[in-house]
Amino acid sequence: MKHEGAAAAGLHGFVAAVLRLVRTTAFRLALLYLAMFVLSVGLILGVVYRTTAGFLEQEIGETIALEVAGLQDHYRNYGLPGLVDVVRTRSAVANNNSIYLLTTAAGVILAGNLSGWPAAVPNASGWTHFKVADYGGVTDRPSTAQAVTFTLPGQFRLLVGRDMSEIDQLRTRMFRSLGWILGATALLGLGGGLLMSRGAMRRIEAINRTTRQIMSGDLSDRVPRFGGGDEMDRLAGNLNAMLDRIERLMTGMKQVTDSVAHDLRTPLTRLRSRIELALLHETEDPEVYRSVLQDTIVEADRLLATFTALLSIAEAESGAKRQDFVPVDLAEVVELAADLYEPVADERGQRLSVDIRGKPVVNGNGQLLAQVVSNLLDNAIKYTPDGGSITLVLDGPAPGRAACIEVADSGPGIPPDMRDKVLQRFVRLDTARASPGNGLGLSLVDAVATLHGAKLELSDSEPGLKVSLVFPPEARR
Repeated sequence: MKHEGAAAAGLHGFVAAVLRLVRTTAFRLALLYLAMFVLSVGLILGVVYRTTAGFLEQEIGETIALEVAGLQDHYRNYGLPGLVDVVRTRSAVANNNSIYLLTTAAGVILAGNLSGWPAAVPNASGWTHFKVADYGGVTDRPSTAQAVTFTLPGQFRLLVGRDMSEIDQLRTRMFRSLGWILGATALLGLGGGLLMSRGAMRRIEAINRTTRQIMSGDLSDRVPRFGGGDEMDRLAGNLNAMLDRIERLMTGMKQVTDSVAHDLRTPLTRLRSRIELALLHETEDPEVYRSVLQDTIVEADRLLATFTALLSIAEAESGAKRQDFVPVDLAEVVELAADLYEPVADERGQRLSVDIRGKPVVNGNGQLLAQVVSNLLDNAIKYTPDGGSITLVLDGPAPGRAACIEVADSGPGIPPDMRDKVLQRFVRLDTARASPGNGLGLSLVDAVATLHGAKLELSDSEPGLKVSLVFPPEARR
């Protein structure tokens, strides 16, 4: 009983696997290709038949027609006795495929090699196809004949034809071969479809297995690639790139949550402490309350700035702003940002140099691009020591780019191993802890660059940091 149960379970599993294969798109495509291939083979064999058996039948018909014309001329020249002699002579030839029969109007046989007039009715052209004998002819097989009949002057009837058993045999073999070829083609196509479906199912099942792992919470799993470089490998590559992006976003969200909880707790605690101290130390001096309220407003503004930056980054990363893209004059954006921050640089004794080379226009969001340039200038001024220099350069179109914005300073710069980390939210270098800020400036720049398809590059300015925003050629308007 156990063996019977195992056998039944194995059979059930096999049937289920076959049904899954049959329902696959690959198998259906294989069946479609099989139908087209079988149709093509059928057409080819039909052409072969027409060029062999059909050609032979046409040749036989033409030969019979010529022989009939000759017999008619012989009858006109030599009369009935001469025709009888010719028909008897030709009928007596051994191994002759020709069929002759000459009769009177009453059906009396005068000459020929047939025992009687065939019962088959001729067509409109006088041609008839009839069975001569169950076995006979040169092949000793069921013998059929194709002949033409006509009436001579004097109401004599003449039949001239050929034994068609060889042609019938050829036709039978060709139809039998056609059946075997189509059957073999169908079996091979069906087997090939099953093999193709099995291979596709194995690769798709690997994708399904990966997605189930990811849905269970394991974001590190990836779709395996088989190394063939086909469309399935390209699909796996795109899926893995998408999963990498999702993993980065999830990791970034977790970091943002942790950073918000950590970095905002201090200013909120400080804000609450100021208000609590003002309530505990009652005084009639309005300046004390004014000072507390001013400090509270400053802290509130700092918190609002942090949340505004986070919202801007979220909007940029979501791609929602891409629908608002319009042609943006980068020269105008750079000039406005330079005019805004030049007094700030002068106040710290810094020299802000602006170099605008051309007037490139790109497709983008002008407000976000202006915020990017402002963030870069704000960081450069903040981290450049007093008396240092800052350079803002706008370069026009060049091979491989539509435009380039560069901001370079003479500050301490960023170590190469930290340049990717500073693009994350709330990440600040130890040397920047003492300066005001929330660690979101470069994060916003990176998000806006990604939104516009631009490349953000951080490099050495020797000394200092140089930040380049390179717009792709397709961004040009």
